[in-house]
Amino acid sequence: MQKLSRIELAKVACEVRKGIIEGTFNAKSGHPGGSLSIAEIVSYLYFNEMNIDPANPKDENRDRFVLSKGHAAPALYSVMAQRGYFDVEELKTLRKIDSRLQGHPSMHWLPGVDISSGSLGQGISAACGMALGAKLKNADFRVYTVLGDGEIEEGQVWEAAMYAAAKKLDNLVAFVDNNNLQIDGTVEEVNSPYPIPEKFAAFGWNVIEIDGHSFDDIEDALNSARDCKGMPTAIIAKTTKGKGVSFMENQVNWHGSAPNAEQYETAMNELNAVLNGLEG
Repeated sequence: MQKLSRIELAKVACEVRKGIIEGTFNAKSGHPGGSLSIAEIVSYLYFNEMNIDPANPKDENRDRFVLSKGHAAPALYSVMAQRGYFDVEELKTLRKIDSRLQGHPSMHWLPGVDISSGSLGQGISAACGMALGAKLKNADFRVYTVLGDGEIEEGQVWEAAMYAAAKKLDNLVAFVDNNNLQIDGTVEEVNSPYPIPEKFAAFGWNVIEIDGHSFDDIEDALNSARDCKGMPTAIIAKTTKGKGVSFMENQVNWHGSAPNAEQYETAMNELNAVLNGLEG
């Protein structure tokens, strides 16, 4: 797989953000804030890290991706469209009746989705099962999952974390999208999961802390994860909720609100300005 340059990745991430805004605007519902915060993470995974083929989405040897924070489906759909799983125009059908792009990812509707997710806390357990399956079959595919920092308040996450360490699932990488906001406020106000790195380390994980908007940090962390043997890796990614759209950044009300027509135009103008700057 030919890897993209940093500029090319930045363009992809910007297009992913545009797709998030496009989808949620047309749906008049959805979760833009926590989708925008993972644009760099999913862009790097889908374009520079994972062994995948949009033309053969059920390849047994493919790497697996689990969006444990399934409400961030607009980010997953947008990066899949950019990667060629389906046409970008289909993003406008988000959450529509009979659309393949349901409010949470469904493996029964959309080829390329490895697991139906959205019940918070359960995705990482599915990822553990996939990683263990690879071990039992002596397969060399890897499993990547993205969790929300609010999601890790769920007890099932820590059962899965304990299990992954006990089974030495070094083919499993879990990103924690640490944007510090969930639907009811800051994570400290709701039910603080801090300190996150120390918790994963106590459960027997290799822990790496990064800037979740830095491709250099993401690349270095994934390389370190690949080199780490006998332990799963947790990458704690510090991010900004609503990243890339000025009026959405660090605003909790954009966790689950869709932009109106005026806000859509403002957001798209901002993102197009960024894209134009990248294109020189």
